[in-house]
Amino acid sequence: MFSRSTLLHLRIPFSLFLLPVFLFAISQIPRGSWETVGLVFIILHLLLYPASNSYNSYFDRDQASIGGLRSPPPVTKDLYWVSLILDLVAVLLGLTVNWPFALMVLIYGLVSKAYSHPAIRLKRYPWISWIVAGFFQGFFTFMMTVTGVHGLNQTGQPHLLAAALLCSLMLWGSYPMTQIYQHQEDLNRGDVTLSQQLGIPGTFHFTAGLFLAATVGFLVYFKTFFEITHSLIFLGCMLPVVIYFSYWYAVARKDPSKADYHHTMRLNFISSMSLNACFLVLYILNH
Repeated sequence: MFSRSTLLHLRIPFSLFLLPVFLFAISQIPRGSWETVGLVFIILHLLLYPASNSYNSYFDRDQASIGGLRSPPPVTKDLYWVSLILDLVAVLLGLTVNWPFALMVLIYGLVSKAYSHPAIRLKRYPWISWIVAGFFQGFFTFMMTVTGVHGLNQTGQPHLLAAALLCSLMLWGSYPMTQIYQHQEDLNRGDVTLSQQLGIPGTFHFTAGLFLAATVGFLVYFKTFFEITHSLIFLGCMLPVVIYFSYWYAVARKDPSKADYHHTMRLNFISSMSLNACFLVLYILNH
């Protein structure tokens, strides 16, 4: 039986912050069978992401707050084995969907291990980890979802390639914000993160710039391939994110200690829920 520590370090609720990529992908492709869509969701959000979270927790051994855990408990050896078992189950279940999807699940799992394992630890290289995390959690996951639902026959379509790239652009913007409250913890472990290099004001500016670029990209995408209604829905759903981000930026400018776990998780929650709502509406409109 898993220990309570292991169950907490799976951070399943935190994995759901990546749900917008999945929802955006299924909103942009022909409707798949509910059984297949549901199985792809389970493999990604209840197996693959928790495996990645727990593997990262095992090697980081954080004592301060991490994504989804304000007070992480000490890790145990079973966390390591649980992470590998979840990865294995994800790949095996992926084979029941189709083999290209299973291969992509395997690749994602291996990259997540390279991100965390001390022998490689991409996490210690600020720009490489930024590129890798944004690409695999964005473009690659979008295409992994498409492949799971419809196989490889949809993945070469120009509008899907553009949509997948926009997912990465959005994640490249948000990635440094997930590090903004962990500067000291990362320094203690010897990791140099992008947010450390940018500084607290620079992290906000960097994220704002890429978020603006991503917003423009989404508007061009919707105008090119869909209708003005899609653009208006996207802008409306993003309004709460802009309001909260602007508020937090003003607060943190006056008091850098407010660039903390509480505000980071709240921004993650607001942005995730806003994007989920947007892409669920688009799914309904497109199907």
